[in-house]
Amino acid sequence: MAEPEEVEALKAAMRGARQSADRLSDLAARVEGLDPKGDLGDSDLEDLRRLTSAHAMAAQALRGLVQTILKRRGKIIDEAVGGSSGGEADG
Repeated sequence: MAEPEEVEALKAAMRGARQSADRLSDLAARVEGLDPKGDLGDSDLEDLRRLTSAHAMAAQALRGLVQTILKRRGKIIDEAVGGSSGGEADG
């Protein structure tokens, strides 16, 4: 059974991820409407930088929370235990 604080944290993380996705969707029309031979304005690039960064952080926060819940429930084992540190093949 989930803890009440855990459920509230999950709701907040989901709201954050959805809000950042909505903001990216708002910008999508400008990106899709770009002339392939034209140039992207500095303000559009800055908006993309800011919004993609916010979305990445929100998605990672949601992902981290889900993993924490699954670990607490014993559904996944900490991948860092006994594994290589960089994900590359050893030797």
